[in-house]
Parts: sequence; structure tokens; C-alpha cells
Amino acid sequence: MTSDALHGAADGLPAHDAAAAWDQFSSSSSTTEFCGSWLAILCSQIHRVNAALLVLGPDPQGGYSAAAVWPDASRNMKYLGSAAEKALSERRGFVERVFKERRKTDSRVISDRRAIVQGPALGQPSSYVGYPIEVSGVLFGAVILDIESVTEPQLQHALRLVHWGSAWLIDRFRQQQLAEQGQRSSRLALAAEVVATALQEPRLGGAALAVANELVTRLSCERVGVGLEVGGNVVVKAISHTASFDARSDFVRLLGDAMDEVLDLDMPIVHPALDADAVGGLAHAQLSAARNQAGVMSVPLVDDGVVVGVLTFEREKPFDRTELELGQTLGLLLGPIFALKQHGERSFWQRTRQALRGASTALFGPHHPGLKLVTLVSLLAIVLLSVTDSVYRVASKTAIEGAVQRAVVAPFQGYVAASSVRAGDTVQAGQTLAQLDDRELKLERARWASEAEQMSRRYRQAAAGQERAAMSIAAAQGEQAQAQLELVEERLARATLTAPFDGIVVVGDLSQLLGSPVEQGKVLFEVAPLDAYRVVLNVDERDIAQLRPGQRGELALSGMPYDLQSFTVRQVTPISTARDGRNYFRVEAELDHATARLRPGMEGIGKVEVGERKLIWIWTHTLVDWLRLWAWKWLG
Repeated sequence: MTSDALHGAADGLPAHDAAAAWDQFSSSSSTTEFCGSWLAILCSQIHRVNAALLVLGPDPQGGYSAAAVWPDASRNMKYLGSAAEKALSERRGFVERVFKERRKTDSRVISDRRAIVQGPALGQPSSYVGYPIEVSGVLFGAVILDIESVTEPQLQHALRLVHWGSAWLIDRFRQQQLAEQGQRSSRLALAAEVVATALQEPRLGGAALAVANELVTRLSCERVGVGLEVGGNVVVKAISHTASFDARSDFVRLLGDAMDEVLDLDMPIVHPALDADAVGGLAHAQLSAARNQAGVMSVPLVDDGVVVGVLTFEREKPFDRTELELGQTLGLLLGPIFALKQHGERSFWQRTRQALRGASTALFGPHHPGLKLVTLVSLLAIVLLSVTDSVYRVASKTAIEGAVQRAVVAPFQGYVAASSVRAGDTVQAGQTLAQLDDRELKLERARWASEAEQMSRRYRQAAAGQERAAMSIAAAQGEQAQAQLELVEERLARATLTAPFDGIVVVGDLSQLLGSPVEQGKVLFEVAPLDAYRVVLNVDERDIAQLRPGQRGELALSGMPYDLQSFTVRQVTPISTARDGRNYFRVEAELDHATARLRPGMEGIGKVEVGERKLIWIWTHTLVDWLRLWAWKWLG
């Protein structure tokens, strides 16, 4: 490195100016003083610096502005603007050489503190050195230096010094970030404690007073008031350290006017105003004058974008912007809590009135076009349903039964010997259904046949001996044995169970009961014909009055949902059955045309046409009937 580079401080600043810069740098009380002294010290360390610019930001609009200029703060530094934009956009250090003779730019990008020349040097250039200021990935600004024509080692030295010196700015901005984070943390802690205080109290009045007492201590205020919106005006609900107060007093009236002012403007108000162009409240000025020119701050309590109340703070010294931000945060957190407690303590009529008011505002106000469209469509639908007629049909669960169902029962007490059919099988007249065990009957038949033969021989012997008494006894016993024999023969003939007619077995399966005993008279099979059916509808008692014999209907069976079967109502029976807490009446109907696929026991849904009704009556008569019954029961 050349001796000029090592002694650049002498060319940058005089010794007394450098000392003054160091004194200001070590004792700076503001960011402006710190940045100005830092830039002056940096320029004193670099050889042949013509001018330097430090830009910081971003501002609320996202722009960056000059925070320090060297050597003269009044000097126009617009010519360094493009270099500053390049440092901010690329977010990396660079060296840009401007050639005075040809006005051509030869750029060199600095990476890892090394310069890479991308073109030949022409004439006597002036170099721009730029470096961004970043803290934890956040861009805070950039520093730009205008350096006269120097050698390559001097540019390297200048860039290293800029990189090294930027650590002071980074440390300063990081400390500011930590301080701001600490303030935010303390404000959040305060807000959390106030919210916890509000939630601990079950009643609205107690919660408002507890919050006021908490805030008056934590914010060093003389008085804190809590007001809630009622009927378009703010009513003072609580005043710190005041268990009760007269709502007609002058102070409470002024406090209520100040709160109404916040409700009307829908914005926080601070008196004295923070800015010259800030909105000042007349009611707040009057309240401040009444309290010996005290500082007054009011913030709205907001619930879902709607102002539900106001917090008002009073103290001797004015409020600053940080306290205003804290107040606004408290308003956003406490608003939903107070609104919920206020809503919970409203009477039934107040809730109803509030709901009607909200509905009317949404329906007839300037907002909620979707609700208006839905309401209009609903009204048109109601009108259309009120003037349109349609066929009203009573629906009910339906089953198919045979027109005749014959039961095949056990003729005597015995045992099952064989079974030929089971439920679902088609049978013909005279076909064997089952066979009962007849071995005991055959033995009994042989016994009684032998008994009858023996009595016949006794009768002949008595007749040969002319013994009339013996003849009478033998004749009587012979008749008795013959009667028993005929009875056994009849039982043997009935041991084979046969189908009474052509049809289908709807009940009965003895294949799993072979050898098991059966009682006399027990139903073993039920047989129904295949060509004669009846429809049985289980109609709810609420609809039974609508049905009459001769009405037409249609039936959709579960097994044939797309093949509708038409029928005619034949009989409405007075027989009812209770099921699922309701009464159902049995209605019998006759199919117009029975298909071959029908089987007894099929179930589905049947609908009976009872006449034309208004569509709105069809869809609402069940509810209307229930309301009538309920009114009759409870209203007398």
C-alpha cells in the first residue's frame, strides 16, 4: 500500500475537525448526530474523498432519505442518487468508476472484499464506492463515497474501511431494535395483565372498574374512565377509584361528551395534539380546560370493526405517540371482552331489539348486497309458492302382502322327519312341504287293528254261545277299537304337509329342525299366491284424515326403485300400531297391474294423491300443525 493511502486522514479532515467529530461521535444523543460524526470520521480515514452520502430508511412510504452529508450538509448530492439506488437494490458493495473524458461507466463488483476489474481504465476516472447497511437481513440504508482518481490498492483500502466502519452503524441500529422490542414487550405484558384483570370479573361493571383502576396506576394517570355505547351514545360506565358517581355532574357530562366525540369521529383523540395537523377534539379541549389543562387521551374500544366504547385517560403531562399506540392496542383487546359481557347482561327484549335493529340495518343499509339479493329471491320464492298449485301426496312406508295367506300348522304333536321347501320357494297345489315322523302312528295303527280283530273274534264266540251280554260288550269294544284305528289313519294321512294351492312359501324353514319336536297347532309354513297381492300402507296419524277409498297412488319398492307400481286405495282401517313414538294406521290398497317380479314381503315407499294444494302449504303444513298443537297445549 502507498504512503498516500496510509496518510489519508490528513487529506480527509483537519486534525481539529477530526477531534471534534470523535467527540461528537462518542457523546451523540441522537441518530442524526451519530450518523453525521460517523460519516465525517469515515471520510477522514479515506484518501481523496470529494463527498459522501449516508441514506437511511425506509420511511412509511418505503423510501430512503439522506441522513448525513459530507463535507457540507447543504451541498446538493443528487448526482450520487443513482449510486445509492444501486447499493440499495443490489444489497452488496460495489465500486463504480466514472470517466470524465468519455462519460462512460466501468463497473466493478466487490465480493469478499476483493475488486475484479471488468474493463480497461480510460482517462482519469472518479470512483463511487457504495456499501449497504443491513441488520439481521433488514436493509437500513447505504453509504456512498465520491473518491478522486486513486490507485487500485487505495480503492481496496477504502472499501475495507467502509465495511469495517459500517459495524458502528449496525451496532447502533441493533441497539435501537432491541430497545424497540423491549418497549413492545413491556406494552404487550401490560396489555396482557389488563386483559386478565377484565376477564377475572364476571360482571361488566366490576370489570370496567377493575380495568380503570389498573390502568390509572400502570400509566401514571390521575383518572381513567370507561364508557360503553348504548343507543348511539356513550354512557360512562366506570371511573377509576370511584365506586359510584353522579351521572348528572359537570365532570361526568364533560367526560361523556369527550367519549361521544371519539364515537362520532371513529378515531382516537389526543389533547394536546401530537402533530400540528392532527385532529383536535373540542370536547377534549373543554375537558382539559376543566381539569387545569391536563393531558387527555381517548381511544375507541373496538369489537369486530365496530366501536363499542371508549377509554379516556387524564394526567398532568401530555401523552406521546407510544402511549397512544398502547391505548389503541388496549382498545382492540378490551373491546371484544366488554362487548361480550355487555351482551351477556342484556335482557331478552334488549337482545331481540338489537337483533332486529342489526337485521334492518343490514337489510336496508348501504352494505350487504348479498343479503339483500338473498332476501329478494326469498320473497319472490314465497310469492311464487303461494300462488302455484301442485298435487299433494301422502307418503308412507308400504309392504306387499298376498291377497290370501294360508297357514300350514302341525296336525299333531310329533317330530319333524323331513323338509322339502323353505321360505321363498315356489310350490304347487298338493306338493309336499314337510314330513312328520309317523313311526309311532304306524305302531299304534297296528295295535288298534289287532285290537279290533280280537274284539271281532270275541263277538263271534259270544254269538255262538248265545251270550248276549258278552256279545254287547264285544261289539262295543270292537267299535271303540275301530274308531281309534280310523283316528290313527287320519293322523297318518295328515303326517305329510302339502301346499294348499299354487304360490310361494313366505314363512317357514324346517331344514334346520329335523328331529326336533313340534307342538300341535304350531305354524310351520305360510303360503301366499303369486297372482293376487294387496298393498299395505302404514300412514302417520297426522295424514290419515287426508285418505279416502278410491284415491290413486304409486309405489316404489326397494328391490325395484325405478319401476313404479300404481295402486288404488280400497280400505282405511281403524287399526293403529305404535312405532317410534308415533301412531300409524293400516291402509289397504290394490295393485292395478301385478308384475311377475313381485313377491310378498317386499317393502318400499308409497305415495297417495289426495288433491291439489298450494306449494307453500305442502311444504309448511306439518310445521304449522305442530305450532297449532303446541299453542293449544301451552297457551290454553
